[in-house]
Amino acid sequence: MLADDPLGATRESPEDLTPYLAAYSRLASDPHQRLVVAERAGKVVGTLQLTLVPGLSRRAATRSLIEGVRVHADERGSGLGSLLIEWAVETSRTEGCQLVQLTSDASREDAHRFYERLGFVASHVGFKRQL
Repeated sequence: MLADDPLGATRESPEDLTPYLAAYSRLASDPHQRLVVAERAGKVVGTLQLTLVPGLSRRAATRSLIEGVRVHADERGSGLGSLLIEWAVETSRTEGCQLVQLTSDASREDAHRFYERLGFVASHVGFKRQL
């Protein structure tokens, strides 16, 4: 699912699982990470990564970061994406987070509308630097 769109197809390599398995091992051993996989009839249909980030700003608030939200093409429009995001928000609240944030590539206009429908606000400009 990571490579199942024009943007992901340019940056993912699903034929070589080695880096993904190594990353999973690191994530699974980190208590600040939550990986979610949604299944329907034994088939993986969605995924999401939630990272808890302790911080000093906002009166030492813990925030959560939603990453890697993917819904299988056959499931888009079914409400699964909303369920995944709501799970992440509720888990963040339960973990004592004061803020939930996410980034979305500037070209993903449909995703932006989706996140806005769920109460997210495009309040910041993000910057990235390739290493």
